[in-house]
Amino acid sequence: MPAPARILLQTTIPTIEDDWSIARFSRLAGLFGGLRYAAGAPLFEVVARDRAAAGGADPVLAKLDESDFAALWLFAVDVGDGLTADECAAIGRFRRRGGGLMVTRDHMDLGSSVCSLGGVGAAHFFHTRNLDPDEQRRVDDDPYTTNIHWPNYHSGANGDAQQVTPVGDLHPVLRDPANRGAPLRYLPAHPHEGGVGAPPEESGARVIAAGRSLVTGKSFNIAVAFEPSADGGPAIAESTFHHFADYNWDPADGAPTFVSEPPGHGLAEMPEAQRQVRQYAVNVACWTAGLTAPPAVA
Repeated sequence: MPAPARILLQTTIPTIEDDWSIARFSRLAGLFGGLRYAAGAPLFEVVARDRAAAGGADPVLAKLDESDFAALWLFAVDVGDGLTADECAAIGRFRRRGGGLMVTRDHMDLGSSVCSLGGVGAAHFFHTRNLDPDEQRRVDDDPYTTNIHWPNYHSGANGDAQQVTPVGDLHPVLRDPANRGAPLRYLPAHPHEGGVGAPPEESGARVIAAGRSLVTGKSFNIAVAFEPSADGGPAIAESTFHHFADYNWDPADGAPTFVSEPPGHGLAEMPEAQRQVRQYAVNVACWTAGLTAPPAVA
């Protein structure tokens, strides 16, 4: 029986109770920790943590390439200062030695410290850094939360489900093992998702999923996949960390006090959509960790 693959769920901020600290991704950590092989052994050993106190290098991120983690899930919830140059370099070395990445952020400039990662970081577009090359997309999409500007695609209320459209050939992370590999169609909604796109200099990168704004009807990219190659391990760039947050899976879990938008309840009324949300997360975890047969989840 193989040893469990070690997976690191990591935010870019120190532990702050009234913020998007790692405790607000507990459902995701519990889902991964509960996965088992048929014989009962765990698929994953999950480490979930916030970065060390500000003012120095994070002891885990700064030496990530020396660790035995199979994959890093990086939740960039900072305001632009969440990663140091040494940490970005270590994450780059980690991927070059075959480690997998899932890097996600949110609207406007939230999480823009990932720009320094290169490669996967270049797939993330922000308001003042690494702008979307399509100037027509540098406009506000969500008109309701007026202090948040582009990129801010409105896919629905927190707590609702959005329909996702696969782009190009169906990627493994979008295949539903419980339904003969049919496409997964649902992810949690969010009022202001960020922007992602495939960097033209990355030949192995492509957009694999898109959503649609409920306000403007505009299509926007949800996920970019970087295929594993001699240059690095598998990676996913995701438009918002809200696809994985407890609050978006169930608003009853609560959110930081600065979240002002009223939540929805659509996902709670759609058990099949809930299952697909969990399946997508499991698929991404398995793919980034190099496991080729993700289990079907209930």
